[in-house]
Amino acid sequence: MLILLKNAKVYAPELLGQKDVLIANGKIEAIENEIKELPVSCTVVDLEGKSLTTGFIDQHIHLTGGGGEGGFKTRVPEIQLSTLTKAGITSVVGTLGTDGDGRTVENLLAKVNGLNEEGYNAWFYSGAYPLDARHLCGNLRRDILFLDRCIGGKIAMSDHRSSMPTVADYAKLVAEARIGGMMSGKVGVLHVHMGDGKRGLGPIFDIVEGTEIPITQFRPTHVNRNRMLLDQTIEFARQGGYMDLTCCMVIPTDVAVKDALAAGVPFERITMSSDGNGSCPKFDDNGEMIGVTAANPKFLMDEAVALIKNNTLTFEKAVALISTNVADALKLPNKGHVAVGMDADLLVWNDDYTLKQVYVNGKLMVEDGVALVKGAYED
Repeated sequence: MLILLKNAKVYAPELLGQKDVLIANGKIEAIENEIKELPVSCTVVDLEGKSLTTGFIDQHIHLTGGGGEGGFKTRVPEIQLSTLTKAGITSVVGTLGTDGDGRTVENLLAKVNGLNEEGYNAWFYSGAYPLDARHLCGNLRRDILFLDRCIGGKIAMSDHRSSMPTVADYAKLVAEARIGGMMSGKVGVLHVHMGDGKRGLGPIFDIVEGTEIPITQFRPTHVNRNRMLLDQTIEFARQGGYMDLTCCMVIPTDVAVKDALAAGVPFERITMSSDGNGSCPKFDDNGEMIGVTAANPKFLMDEAVALIKNNTLTFEKAVALISTNVADALKLPNKGHVAVGMDADLLVWNDDYTLKQVYVNGKLMVEDGVALVKGAYED
């Protein structure tokens, strides 16, 4: 099926101007100033006055649900397809959290496969907070090598909910991620949940200084949860690493972005993720949980729009923060750019920064906030 999007203001992410975009077989076939009548049947959509960008990529989301710190009743349910698409998220990287026992890598992989069968784009990290979280193929290296949708590993650091790995433990795990990525042609990163602990990024700096592991193999997230951690991560990014901010943390994303850019961190090394569908527990000074809520994936778009409206970032950079930067940093094939040959994961924007349409692999999934395509068990 062919779809011709006409008269759109195209951001690739840089502004290309008003263009016509032809979609064929789920990919961008052509981008021209004007594409006239085609010799075959084609759906034509006039986007006069609308902006067109690539779709959002959420690189930290709990597809099978997070939580459980407050007992079984606090386990968050699995996410639904339309919850993602209505939020403008066209690709995800799923992750486990505290619970690597009741929620397994097998379960996560099954959810990822299900989303891909529904025409969506999903990958995952193998592992969870604990060091001993099970890997399907025996270790992280083999999971990345042999499981097509596995692009890296997951572990917790400086968090009272971790299994308290040593620096040597972290070094071994990130080495496995690196080797698995090299052999499979994937990014092979260690995605690191950062807690409030006093060590902060200390173990990562120790490994980078004391071994041959490149700084880019670590991908710390939730780094805007406190000032010490953010300052450490800004230095980490200045040295060549990537920093992933999380929506609705203690330090607002606009403050974190401004501080990072002012310190000389290249914009391309900054990303943002939602922690969507994960629990947001609140702990007292003794580490006892006193409350819990669940993060909404739509926070990703809400925060990006806020960055635009408060003049922290331009429209194209706010979108790139949660799309192009993520795709390039994770080496996701054919994602994150509006260009010929790329997958047609596209967002059509109204002037008020709301979404008119959402396309995933060339298929119209959402229009005017209504999901046209739903998951198998959605109402």
